[in-house]
Amino acid sequence: MVAVVFGARGNVGRHVADGLLAAGEQVRATSRTPDVAGLPSQMKVVAADLERPETLPAALEGADKVFLYAKPDGVEGFVEAAGSAGVRHVVLLSSAAVVVPGAEQNPIARQHQAVEAAIERSGIDWTFIRPGMFATNTLWWWQRSIRAESVVRTPYPDAQTAPVHEKDMAALAVTALTESGHRQRAYTVYGPESLTLRRQVEHIGDAIGRNVRLEVISVEEARAEMGRTMPAIGVETFLRQWAARNGTPAQVSATVEEITGHPAQTFAQWARDHADDFRS
Repeated sequence: MVAVVFGARGNVGRHVADGLLAAGEQVRATSRTPDVAGLPSQMKVVAADLERPETLPAALEGADKVFLYAKPDGVEGFVEAAGSAGVRHVVLLSSAAVVVPGAEQNPIARQHQAVEAAIERSGIDWTFIRPGMFATNTLWWWQRSIRAESVVRTPYPDAQTAPVHEKDMAALAVTALTESGHRQRAYTVYGPESLTLRRQVEHIGDAIGRNVRLEVISVEEARAEMGRTMPAIGVETFLRQWAARNGTPAQVSATVEEITGHPAQTFAQWARDHADDFRS
């Protein structure tokens, strides 16, 4: 049977595709531009776009299982095509935002809730992976200033988060797609340790072999700085989260180890994996 991976060039999807290949699965990756996807030769790459439902039947033909990212604008077309193709299991990369208090007022939570609900209504078996803070978000916030100036500017240096390595999200998805017992289950996953933003900056400095200076700025300055690389909805979400967690330990979890049998990766490991992204 074929496993289809949407977003196979993305931070999580590429590790899902690699993990499925390593598990002996027949993998079909989707891309809007398959000719330039740059994916392994043993992986079939097909053209598909969740916002263009007419592209989905061919991508899903003969598929048994699917890894999907949350795209509210395309989910109804997806579930229709998946049902017609006979897909039996969908693993969705969702968000922990759907289970936190006040989710109904959170735009990011509402988007993910809409996708989860559509998949549940479809009658297809599902598994929802609900990560908290992505470690890769750090690239949005700090990559440019670290590369150019060896500095990080933030209004909340003592805010604590528990970043999740993208490889751990992928490992959960691969486990759910290749082992029994994970259908109709939702896994909320946080990183294995609560770290201040200050400590995260130190880990990045250690990984790249140079001191990264931390500069405290106002919320207004941070809003302008982050707005250069992120959509406004993301800027406001992260600023609110940091304000709420300033000096307060973040929730951690052992979900990765419990489900995959392997310890979750630390932020220090993530920084080492991405050291080149921060080097000028």
